[in-house]
Amino acid sequence: MTDFSKGDRVSWATPQGRTQGEVVEKKTSDFDFSGKTFHASKDEPAYVVKSEKTDAEAAHKGSALRKLSDKDD
Repeated sequence: MTDFSKGDRVSWATPQGRTQGEVVEKKTSDFDFSGKTFHASKDEPAYVVKSEKTDAEAAHKGSALRKLSDKDD
């Protein structure tokens, strides 16, 4: 399992294809986001990410994210 930190550049799948952005927040307990309940724990955290293209925020499990280097575009 990859652990992400605030500010890490990541990519994730969307219906339109992969997009990229950065981790805004790491969640280690259940939380509500955009009208949905997300389950998270210390062992399986969830992350709030912000798109570089649209500034929209989304929540994802760590398994849905892929870490990018600063030179990946």
